[in-house]
Amino acid sequence: MLLPIVAYGDPILRTVCKDIDSGYPNLKVLIEDMWETMYYSNGVGLAAPQVNYDIRLFLVDSTQIFNNLDEDEKDKYSDGPGIRQVFINAHIKELDGQEWAYNEGCLSIPKIREDIVRNEKVTLEYVDENFQPTTTTFFGVTARVILHEYDHIEGKLFIDYLKPLKRKLLRGKLDDISRGKVSVDYKMSFPK
Repeated sequence: MLLPIVAYGDPILRTVCKDIDSGYPNLKVLIEDMWETMYYSNGVGLAAPQVNYDIRLFLVDSTQIFNNLDEDEKDKYSDGPGIRQVFINAHIKELDGQEWAYNEGCLSIPKIREDIVRNEKVTLEYVDENFQPTTTTFFGVTARVILHEYDHIEGKLFIDYLKPLKRKLLRGKLDDISRGKVSVDYKMSFPK
């Protein structure tokens, strides 16, 4: 089932989400719905607060990035072919590597893209959809997508990394999004 994407301005996007256990109601259905919603919305990641759940759950499919690279870009990122994975109760153990800029966007903040600087490596402790505990280090563009989604479960948005002047310049567009004055090809829910 397609779920509406929560728009910028909704308080849930600023909520630090809580860990869950394997008894969380209808978790399997929620994960399936999130995958369907993410693909329908042309996203490469989706976090639970973006579909109005305050839990530490997000999905990442960075294989789509690699599948859509031009031939001359194929060697640009060393973490190909990417991953398709569910992350539950994720917590960062370490950030490492050089910082690098990449043009990011967000389904909750449509029509806005900005260069965001992040670390090239992240070590994450999490459980998968079967609640198997794992600690893994991710790097490259996959780490970037993970860090973007991880920020969502910490109540942060990619625009928080922008300099104050840049955010001020975007204020009008952000206000329009929170008022529902934006046209997208997917279903959204806007703050009341």
